[in-house]
Amino acid sequence: MSQAAAGVEAAIEAFREGSPVLVHDAADREGETDLIYPAGAVTPEDVSRMRNDAGGLVCVALSDAVADAFDLPFLEETLDHPASAAHELGYDERSSFSLPVNHRDTYTGITDEDRAKTITELAAAAENPAETDFAEEFRAPGHVHVLRAAPDLVADREGHTELGIALAEAADREPAVVVCEMLDDVTGEALSPDDAQAYAERHGFPYLEGSEVVAYVD
Repeated sequence: MSQAAAGVEAAIEAFREGSPVLVHDAADREGETDLIYPAGAVTPEDVSRMRNDAGGLVCVALSDAVADAFDLPFLEETLDHPASAAHELGYDERSSFSLPVNHRDTYTGITDEDRAKTITELAAAAENPAETDFAEEFRAPGHVHVLRAAPDLVADREGHTELGIALAEAADREPAVVVCEMLDDVTGEALSPDDAQAYAERHGFPYLEGSEVVAYVD
């Protein structure tokens, strides 16, 4: 077994146990490292870590099949405003954003407790979509941004949305993951791969390149 494959398998095992992994997509893509959790394992303390140690946007990625079951659109297709037209993304053809939501049992939706509640309930819904009335359980707009993965995951698109769902699939977890970009407090830019890897080593989290995930699941 190659060193890269062994690293992916270690990450899958961590994911299976509910621990986060760090994944850098690619230098010629976003060039960002995301802290990625299986959504069903997220606690308020994990949301705090994402706020303080990562600093990016806390999002929940769902598989295409689950998003379909909940009739969740791509946000850009539903906005009736000129600002939603003519997207020119330097790193991809489209955004994965769907609706931002809160679980209906939250208050403001933004606290660590509230966001953890929304995240874990999204995971539970993703595990049993046929038994979930999405509009009865969640309201939009909210404070947890939902992302919709491409149907064939990394075969279609190699974003953190797809990389995370691919890891969840390999770990036999629910098709719902939390992704949050890691930012550099000094520069304000994306945390460098070297610094992200150093963070992973300090905390005992696996670190992967997106290409390693793609090669493993291909």
